[in-house]
Amino acid sequence: MTGRHVGMNRDYWNGMADDWVEPGRLAWGSPNVNWGIWRNPETEVQMLPEDMRGMDAIELGCGTAYIAAWMARRGAKVTGIDISSGQLATARELAAEHKIDLTLIEGNAEETGLPDASFDFAISEYGAAIWCDPDLWLREAWRLLRPGGRLVFLGNHPLVMACTPWDGAKCEPTLHRPMRDMRTFDWSEVEIDPGGFEFNLSHADWMKLFAEIGFTIDGYLELYAPPDNTRDLFAISGTWARDYPSEQVWKLTKPL
Repeated sequence: MTGRHVGMNRDYWNGMADDWVEPGRLAWGSPNVNWGIWRNPETEVQMLPEDMRGMDAIELGCGTAYIAAWMARRGAKVTGIDISSGQLATARELAAEHKIDLTLIEGNAEETGLPDASFDFAISEYGAAIWCDPDLWLREAWRLLRPGGRLVFLGNHPLVMACTPWDGAKCEPTLHRPMRDMRTFDWSEVEIDPGGFEFNLSHADWMKLFAEIGFTIDGYLELYAPPDNTRDLFAISGTWARDYPSEQVWKLTKPL
């Protein structure tokens, strides 16, 4: 069953697609792999296998598909899926420009329609990691992965959600929202910078869900802004993010 958030987020990202053409172009053309809003380097975050030759990989919520391109350059056969036709138009244009062969599908990462056990590796940077229902997209990732396959994803740290004022202003060193039963965040009608519909969980609830599905946890990272950062990005205060983690990375495996 398709939730209300799916159509809401499709409309939001189609409306935003033009704003992400140039960032997508820059990421496709960059010689470096960097992650998240603070561009933490792959040498520190280590989200991708160094050698992906012979691997089937999928990016869940691929947007302009620059991560799919990074994986293809490491030797993987890559599929990207995204709900936004506008984002995928940019991805297809850049794939043709860079002569990189990707399979790009317009669809919902919560129910891809792809065959069981099709992939060795799955990844989401934001994308499905925050815009899709975790009860659905994580189970779909499990279904898509072969035994021994890995899932890594990066999204907002739950502390960001707890410290964001109810009007949508930038996060503060004050708790505004409860951690208990944290799950859904409808930003469509907030006063400041209205957006789409996001999901997040407390750490304990993430781990409970992984265990229910069957994933084992290989690693977890909390990401901060650089120590000298003063820039505000999106709803994240640049000074706040020097002292508090604004992003998280989960690294999971589907056991053999």
